[in-house]
Amino acid sequence: MLGEHHYSVDVEWQGDLGTGTSGYRDYSRRVELSSIAADPIAGSADKPFRGDPDRWNPEQLLLGALAQCHLLSYLHVAVTEGVVVTGYRDSAVGTMTEDGRSSGAFTEVVLRPEVTVASASMVEAATAAHARANELCFIANSVNFPVRHEPTIVVASS
Repeated sequence: MLGEHHYSVDVEWQGDLGTGTSGYRDYSRRVELSSIAADPIAGSADKPFRGDPDRWNPEQLLLGALAQCHLLSYLHVAVTEGVVVTGYRDSAVGTMTEDGRSSGAFTEVVLRPEVTVASASMVEAATAAHARANELCFIANSVNFPVRHEPTIVVASS
């Protein structure tokens, strides 16, 4: 499937507390992300940046995009390799480092998928499938920091 694909997301700031951005502490970082095809996501800055910890922040959304893209790419590879996946969960972590100039960047993301497969004979192929899934993941191919994988493969109980 070659070609260009276009995506759209609308972002609306909901943080005017009555005086707009009259001062750094005078507005909320609340936003809402929406798309024609999906339910809205309540967003904000991370708490250390005066954000609302009860809302998704951009750093979590990036981490979630990487983890979800890897999962979907992995399931595709599993099918092509004859690996029957019956469960998948990930506890992804990312490291962002501030540079001292009011900016920063992610320096690494580690995906820690726990994959359940149907049979012990599939463990080796299931482990190897993570490398191919990383090669196929559009989001991982779009970032300038390493995305590492520390998978655990579990055999489903009969």
